[in-house]
Amino acid sequence: MSTPFVARALQVDQLTLALGRAGVGEPSTVLIGADAGVGKTRLLRHVAELADAAGARVVVAHCVDLGEIGLPYLPFAEALSQLHALDPDAVDAVVANRPALARLLPGPSGTATAPDDQANRLQLFDGLVEAFSAVGGPGHPLLLVLEDLHWADASSRDVLRFLVSRLRDQHLLLVASYRTDDLHRRHPWRPVATELSRHPRVERLDLSPFTDDELREFTTALSGAPLTESTLRRVIDRSEGNAYFAEELLEAGAEADELPWSLADVLRARLELLDPSVQRLARIASAAGRRVSEPLLRAAVSADADPQLTAPGAFDTALREAVTHHVLVGEDELIAFRHALLAEAVYTDLLPGEQSSLHRAYLRVLRDDPTLGPSSQLASHALRAPDLPTALRASLDAADQAHEVLAPAEELRHLEVVLRLWEAVPEVTASLGGTDHIDVLVAAAAAASRAGQVDRSVQLARAAVEETGSDVPRQAHLRTGLARYLLGIESVHDALEQSSRALADLPDEPTPERAWALATYARSALNADLDDEAVASATRAVELARQAGAADAESDALTTLAVLVVDDEDRAAELLTSALARAREACDYATELRTMYNLASNRYYAGDLPGATQVTADGVERARSLGMTWSVYGVELHMFTQLIRYVSGDLRAASIGGVPDELADTLIAVNLYAAVARGDTDAAERGHALEPSWSKDGLIALVAGGCTIDAHTWRGELEDAIGLALRLLEHLWRAWSDYFLGGIWLVALALSALADAAQQERLLGRDVTERLALGERLLERARTTAERGRPRGGRLGPEGRAWLARAHAEHSRLAGASDVELWRETVAEFGYGYRYEVARSRFRLAEALLESGDRDAARDEAGIALTEADAMGAVPLATAVRGLARRGRLDLPGVRVGGVDVLTAREAEVLALVAQGLSNRQIGEKLFISGKTVSVHISNLLAKLGVSGRAEAVSVAHQRGLIGAG
Repeated sequence: MSTPFVARALQVDQLTLALGRAGVGEPSTVLIGADAGVGKTRLLRHVAELADAAGARVVVAHCVDLGEIGLPYLPFAEALSQLHALDPDAVDAVVANRPALARLLPGPSGTATAPDDQANRLQLFDGLVEAFSAVGGPGHPLLLVLEDLHWADASSRDVLRFLVSRLRDQHLLLVASYRTDDLHRRHPWRPVATELSRHPRVERLDLSPFTDDELREFTTALSGAPLTESTLRRVIDRSEGNAYFAEELLEAGAEADELPWSLADVLRARLELLDPSVQRLARIASAAGRRVSEPLLRAAVSADADPQLTAPGAFDTALREAVTHHVLVGEDELIAFRHALLAEAVYTDLLPGEQSSLHRAYLRVLRDDPTLGPSSQLASHALRAPDLPTALRASLDAADQAHEVLAPAEELRHLEVVLRLWEAVPEVTASLGGTDHIDVLVAAAAAASRAGQVDRSVQLARAAVEETGSDVPRQAHLRTGLARYLLGIESVHDALEQSSRALADLPDEPTPERAWALATYARSALNADLDDEAVASATRAVELARQAGAADAESDALTTLAVLVVDDEDRAAELLTSALARAREACDYATELRTMYNLASNRYYAGDLPGATQVTADGVERARSLGMTWSVYGVELHMFTQLIRYVSGDLRAASIGGVPDELADTLIAVNLYAAVARGDTDAAERGHALEPSWSKDGLIALVAGGCTIDAHTWRGELEDAIGLALRLLEHLWRAWSDYFLGGIWLVALALSALADAAQQERLLGRDVTERLALGERLLERARTTAERGRPRGGRLGPEGRAWLARAHAEHSRLAGASDVELWRETVAEFGYGYRYEVARSRFRLAEALLESGDRDAARDEAGIALTEADAMGAVPLATAVRGLARRGRLDLPGVRVGGVDVLTAREAEVLALVAQGLSNRQIGEKLFISGKTVSVHISNLLAKLGVSGRAEAVSVAHQRGLIGAG
């Protein structure tokens, strides 16, 4: 019985349209989620056929369920092999530029391009993106289908996130399917699917079960004739619209009373109709999962030695019968169950002893002929057999293989199995030849760190330290490693203690171990604000590293020393330049990028924007060339790139580019600067969406929180702005210190919101005493921060001085008398290159000048501010300047001063303020005119509108749409 394709017209149209967009260089990803059996594979097969007929290139790859023992990059290795068959020249060209990609192709792995695992792993990721980009083209896009992502290994999930983040102008449509009913609360695919769904180039397609009418159409096509109503209703009730369930029910006999309710019973009934040899073949195949190579299945059948399948030709006969009856199918040169549920149902129907027996059969043949499968497959069967000695050895081999293909999560998983089995098989561990339990712990900690599991790396490293109690020199070296992992989770004092103990136990000799211990202690002391100790330790680390030839430790220590130079930016830059050279000499790429990040920071906070721009450009390019674009410091360099663009007045929306979503919050936060300045309507909401990240990264809290305060202020949501400012300051005082320099910026923003609120309340005759008291406390905190905060007693940089000047100027505005000279000083301080803040400060200066009666100077400053705001696309600022010009009757280009309907511009402004409930005196203060003049305007507008009072005037104005116009 063939399986028809029916219904799903909307889903086919959605995928076809996406493929059409891919054909013109608009790539996208479609995530298809549905319960098992609903029809994901059938839909994808149909769309693939349509795509192939339309001239697209089609690649279909799969994930496999191997439990806790995964095959790293399996779907992408399968896809790459198919790509190579489609276009070998294009793939070979990419492999030539990205040698790490050769690891995923059949045959010998490529030569490592660099000793750094992370760099090679990222090069592999970039290589996959380039390969997929190279095969598709205009008019013939690549349709890449990845099935069963709920079984994806951690490295494949990482590649998928990376690939989605890199979608720009490729001729590529990526379609990924997964089972929704397998996604329990802690399933590793669940957060990935949620994360990907937020990406602008990702669409979700939720495939629902068939409706009754669709199932009628399906069963009619399947059976060749309509079912009787009673039979159809029976199928509908039992299948609940699941296409696969329905198909299985029909093939087993839908009218039979003995048909079981559950799918497992349905599958069992169907298998029982087949020859016993076919049933046995299916059971043996099920122990390997959904898919198995024919040579491995044939060998396992031979090892199982069941008489039904050992006779000459019995295997081939049973296999043909299984394919004929749609139990097994040929799929990409593998033997596969027609549906994963069928494999699961067959396997779970086996008794535990039967399962163990089949795993032992696979184990024997894999051990006898390693070419039949990788070590990870051997380890999987050994664990389930169980054969613990073999499981441990195979897991060690599998960990090595995962390390070779730059899959740290899989490496860690295999090493965790080794650690779990270690004490159970002492005869094996004693024969490993120089590898002890501590070595495995150390390797697992390193893998965990590379995989981003920093808490686990600390746990494993700590266990290694505790286990070396009798070997003091070895323990000291391991304490240094533990301290570095602790710094990764910001456990500064614990890191300080561990590195201190390492120094106490290591001889004061010029060795790499001693140099690294000193460098690590220096970093720990730096983070603990023990500056004198940090300087002494870093200086000594440099001396010993040079004597021991440890360029990597020397670079790390030099970078720390540079951070500690607070009163000489040029000297700090010299140290960082030297550190950069040593990191490159040692091929320590992580330290190299860290140093470039600090060099960019050095130039930026010294007010050298051109220098900072050059360093960040070089750093971003270096990260890209190393395949480390989305490494921690690669992201930080991108952050500086976006920050410098904003400060320089480039407010254009920027993409976060190739940075994976899990590392993107910093860039999302820094992009809020320009979003607020542009006046994006959702800027505040985007800022609030980052609040869950406050606790994990204070920088995100500072930047996103500060920008959100500013967004609320521009929108007139002043209580929200003030409340958020106070909450954010309290959070960062607890997380960092009472005098972190970013607090000056937050105080200036809070004072701005307070000044706006006080101005409104004064117009309404309200008491602003509490506002003034809060403002005074905040200003005092800003003054103290400037004196006592970082940079560790060094002089405040240009940006810090500018924000402190603005805080003083905003405080004068809060006090009710905006100080012209304070705003002049603010404009001057931001003049080092902060284009947007110069323009905003000129707006406030113009306002202060107007209040003081200097209309000509106010017009000049407002004119410059408006020109700059318009040039940058700073809509809120430009709107505010135009509003000031209208209220103050300043003659600025493009500011209309004519009437509105039958009202003059001034009368319209007065009417708008009347609608707010302001008195004549309050309106006069707002518009810089006398209360008597306001009274004249009100009399005129009442006469023009033909009304007798204020309330009636407001009502008529609303009806005519006059209020707010102009």
